[in-house]
Amino acid sequence: MVNVRCQACQAKYRLLAAKRLNLLGLAFEARPQKPTPRFPYRPPIQRRPRSYIIQPNSLGYAKDNNKENRSTSTSISSPRSTLRRQAKANNNLLLPRFYYPTGRPISKEQLDASLLRLAATFQQLPNCQASREHFGTIAKACGCPYYWKAILFIASGGEKLGHVTLETFTDFWGKIINNYHDEASRFVQLLTMINLNVTVSRTDNNLNTSMNNCTGSGRFYLIPEDFVPLVQDVVDTHPGLTFLKEAAEFHSRYVHTVIARIYYNVNRSWSGHITLTELRHSNLLATIRLLEEEEDINQITDYFSYEHFYVIYCKFWELDKDHDLFIDKKDLARHNDHALSSKMIDRIFSGAVTRGVAHNNRMVKFGNTNTNMNNQPRMSYTEFVWFLISEEDKRHSTAIEYWFRCMDLDGDGFLSMYELEYFYEEQLQRMESLGIETLPFEDCLCQMLDMIHPAVPGKISLNDLKRCQMTPIFFDTFFNLEKYLDHEQRDPFASQRDPDSENGDEILKISDWDRYAAEEYELLVAEEGGPDHGEDMFMREEMATGEEDGNDHSSLPLSMERDVIMADSDVNDGHDDYSPLSVHSSLGLGNAGHRSLFSVTPCSIEYQY
Repeated sequence: MVNVRCQACQAKYRLLAAKRLNLLGLAFEARPQKPTPRFPYRPPIQRRPRSYIIQPNSLGYAKDNNKENRSTSTSISSPRSTLRRQAKANNNLLLPRFYYPTGRPISKEQLDASLLRLAATFQQLPNCQASREHFGTIAKACGCPYYWKAILFIASGGEKLGHVTLETFTDFWGKIINNYHDEASRFVQLLTMINLNVTVSRTDNNLNTSMNNCTGSGRFYLIPEDFVPLVQDVVDTHPGLTFLKEAAEFHSRYVHTVIARIYYNVNRSWSGHITLTELRHSNLLATIRLLEEEEDINQITDYFSYEHFYVIYCKFWELDKDHDLFIDKKDLARHNDHALSSKMIDRIFSGAVTRGVAHNNRMVKFGNTNTNMNNQPRMSYTEFVWFLISEEDKRHSTAIEYWFRCMDLDGDGFLSMYELEYFYEEQLQRMESLGIETLPFEDCLCQMLDMIHPAVPGKISLNDLKRCQMTPIFFDTFFNLEKYLDHEQRDPFASQRDPDSENGDEILKISDWDRYAAEEYELLVAEEGGPDHGEDMFMREEMATGEEDGNDHSSLPLSMERDVIMADSDVNDGHDDYSPLSVHSSLGLGNAGHRSLFSVTPCSIEYQY
């Protein structure tokens, strides 16, 4: 052995000796090596990806570069291959189409059968010509609801000659059913073909292709003016509105009320444009189809009820002292005996849910008169329709959005504690002035947070309010003192129970707005001394002759008498309340008192929910 002077040298010589022994074939136990790193992770070999596909014999690979066919048997794709590789290998296999913006096309046999049925209907008419009176039958032959007859007649060009021939309508309807395959897309196309004055404001590649195949306006959304011929035809021909036909002064009011309610329920984006998606997700088309089955218009509480129109119009008339069809902040403050707080009234007129001051400069160049002589914002009749429904039915999705926009002062999409305190301060002052025991804001805030359960602590979002079942209590607490005190004195779930049921727990399907409209209509009819609505609301009364104004309204029910007198006073006062709306003269709207409608516009603040 070599004399080693240090331990390092001893270790070195031991290692060399060990290597020599290993070369001689002796067993050598190496040091344990470090484990291999776990990252990057590699899946086990036996694991098969999601793109694992077994291809049948009938599916072959694509042609190679020499354009020679490859005959392959049943093959199993590699476990490591991806879906993209499989698509490239089978580029002759196309995915089936799954998106149809205008509806799923029907077969050619069904199209031919529809045209044959239409031709048979025309053959029964004199000279194979259909006038406006015949288009109810034509609409049913086309498979459309009965009350599409007016828009079918106008869109097919019948307004020019007063009738439509078989060849003209067959060519027109053939283009419609070849390019628009479901009820919603056909409804939009027919209405937009009538109103050709509005151009496309946005583009959609998927829809423009089909739009170009059929003559139309090129729009794939609906504006309020598109609905005027449809609703006016309901007024003229529905048996439940026979008495209203004689009061032409109120055709405009009824038409605008129906359209405002349609946009309140259908236009969920607040854009002023009803799209195909919004139309398909609503019950509007089903309600229009129901009109031909129900003779009593008041049984159709969605959109078309005369009772609802009468309540809305009377409530507006009570506030509109000068009868110019506009109300200001002072007028709205008198609503429901000054129930709303002044801060909320200011927010309503600020432009959050109405045109307001923020839009004045932009609207002046369009001839908008939504401000008074002092340049103060005013609320139009159609805006009042939105307000009243939102005030009386705070469970509706649009109503929740309506009041959320008003309470969201900074427009960040959340109701902060500062914003809640801002509105609650006035409630405290009003209760103290009335000698009512008040609840401190801290205690009220704890109750509201426990009731809402916001997803983000300390911030209440729109989704939190829509998820809560007691949003009326939340909103009334901060800006409606009368209803807030009413909630404090009764069971909050009492309005949802049926008092006639055995256990009182059955939830009624009637909405808060329907309940309010029914109660208010009964009160209005009772105040007028009219007949019992439960027996027959349309019963005609013999009115005394020799009235002071010289007008004979004996053919109208008592509930309509005040309306006619109000309309007469409007004209006699010299107010320019009604500007003509440029619509088709064949509908009789030229002198019906239509004003340029729809001042309900989207909020200037863009929310991200």
